[in-house]
Amino acid sequence: MNIEVPRDNMLARAIRILDVFDPDHPRLAVAEIARRTGLPSPTAYRLVNELISHGLLTRTVDHRVQIGLRLWEMASRTSEATRLIDIAAPFVDDLYASLREHTFMAVLEGVEVLHIRRQSAPGSKVISDVPTAGRLPAHACSSGHVLLAHAAPELLGQALTPPLEALTSHTVTDPEELRRRLADVRHRGYAVDHGGVRDNATGISAPVRGPNGDVIAAITVIQHREESQITAVVPALLATSRSITRALGAAPRSVAVGGSVARLSEPRRRQIS
Repeated sequence: MNIEVPRDNMLARAIRILDVFDPDHPRLAVAEIARRTGLPSPTAYRLVNELISHGLLTRTVDHRVQIGLRLWEMASRTSEATRLIDIAAPFVDDLYASLREHTFMAVLEGVEVLHIRRQSAPGSKVISDVPTAGRLPAHACSSGHVLLAHAAPELLGQALTPPLEALTSHTVTDPEELRRRLADVRHRGYAVDHGGVRDNATGISAPVRGPNGDVIAAITVIQHREESQITAVVPALLATSRSITRALGAAPRSVAVGGSVARLSEPRRRQIS
């Protein structure tokens, strides 16, 4: 009697293929896709052609493959993140125009921060190479600290489970120290991280709340660590986060810079995906 060995279903394999594309690998040969996914070459070729036929992948003039516009179209139709970006973009752009520093908006995706909007400052001394749709470990950056400070306990537990990756010598990898920092973020209403992602960078982040009051995103400004002017940035950052919160239909909660939060938020229960 033949017993069928369980295998990945076709959907799981297709997702594995789509997942190999990233900012460093926007276009790949099918043979490279097979190697990176671990799929047999005939299977990879067959699935790639199927995804191309549905517009989820497209073939380039040099016979490589890239993500198709239909995937973007489908995501844009239904994603809460798209609505968030559309509403927040003018405020993020105004903040960038005012400060002329790297400016980001990010959401929590599992235990990572996903950048959904960015404005890069060409003359900055800080190199910012995390693109739109790029990710960072949430424990390592100021936007992650804002989002984890308001995360559900089970997600927070996952994010702080050792070992935690050290991106620089300044990345906080001790879970108890991180818990203390997150408590401080909830108290102050914003996060500051020196050198967690790059040694010479300081990240300053503030929360954005959705219509039900949950923290759903973080706005971040990146400055050169030795020239950081936190007291000048925080008021503009908080004003931007409150404006986006209002535009999303939530009543923003007042925060005194350097003081205490008037009302601590409930743990965040859901996330943009």
